[in-house]
Amino acid sequence: MALKLLQMDYLFPGPWGEEMAAEYSDLAHRIADVPGLICKVWTENREAGEAGGIYLFADEASLDSYLVGKIERMKAAGIEGLRARKFDVNESLTRITRGRLSE
Repeated sequence: MALKLLQMDYLFPGPWGEEMAAEYSDLAHRIADVPGLICKVWTENREAGEAGGIYLFADEASLDSYLVGKIERMKAAGIEGLRARKFDVNESLTRITRGRLSE
């Protein structure tokens, strides 16, 4: 199975940094248990008022399963400006540049 990457970003008013970490720690633990998720890198850009993440999944089915529910939850929470993009991972080149492709 080919690895899949999900890039998401959205408008976000804060909190940022350690305040964000404290507020979203429970969510991070729930995301860590998502079937097929290898890892998530949390992103934030205070100046642009955006946050999001880069997710690496073991396969497309896992990514798709997560994404459907994620979009529904975010819309229900009033999140605006949501962008979600899926990518294939070039594993050969990623290994050369020290990308971690497994847990």
